[in-house]
Amino acid sequence: MTASPRPVTLVTGGGRGIGAAIARRLAAEGHDLVLNYRARAQEAEATAAACRAAGASVHMVQADLADLTQAARLVPAAIAEFGQLDHLINNAGVTGRVGPFEQVDLEHTEFMFRLNAFAPILLSQHLVGHLRESGRPGSIVNISSIVAGNGAPNRYIPYAMSKAALNTLTVGLSKEAGPDGIRVNTVTPGTIRTEIHADAGVPDAPEERAKDFPLQRAGEPEEVAAAVAYLVSEDAAYVTGTEIRVTGGG
Repeated sequence: MTASPRPVTLVTGGGRGIGAAIARRLAAEGHDLVLNYRARAQEAEATAAACRAAGASVHMVQADLADLTQAARLVPAAIAEFGQLDHLINNAGVTGRVGPFEQVDLEHTEFMFRLNAFAPILLSQHLVGHLRESGRPGSIVNISSIVAGNGAPNRYIPYAMSKAALNTLTVGLSKEAGPDGIRVNTVTPGTIRTEIHADAGVPDAPEERAKDFPLQRAGEPEEVAAAVAYLVSEDAAYVTGTEIRVTGGG
């Protein structure tokens, strides 16, 4: 298959929330897209439709990334569809239920680490292998969390641990893959208005936490997407191993 003249980007968890905002922004900036989603197909289809309206070719891949066998399908599917894959946005993730450390559910924690840490490792391995084989430059952006740095005491320490693992992936892989022209960076959102808070049992968290930040407001998914768009652009060609914090000063 002839490679696409447009950059091709895989966005995990691209059907809604931050992932959907990233997909829409990259479509507007000339990317073709592979959108992964786990469920809620109607929302994912709406995101894909918006991206196509902006001129992007979109290939949708339903997969539960906590199942690494399913996760292993994504990069090959992208290459089969477009002939190449240039960028990977490791966005899909899940939190734990809010509560003290003694109440942590280990079964859920194992599931969370498969999705938040193991799947990004696997997908990054596949992209790095593809880019090295093709001789093309490319990049990976890991979507972390402000809690990776503060540990989220009395809330969800294991979630913070899983996001700290992503930060370490950025640091290590940026050094190992840099000589091949592969850049690896992190975007760290703070409190962003998405459904992840309701999923964790704290739907009012964005407004409650905003007062603790210098900018006195919660962030929007589109503000995270803007940081991602910069990191996959030619403007960031000399940027690797870097963390961009979209946290309102928190």
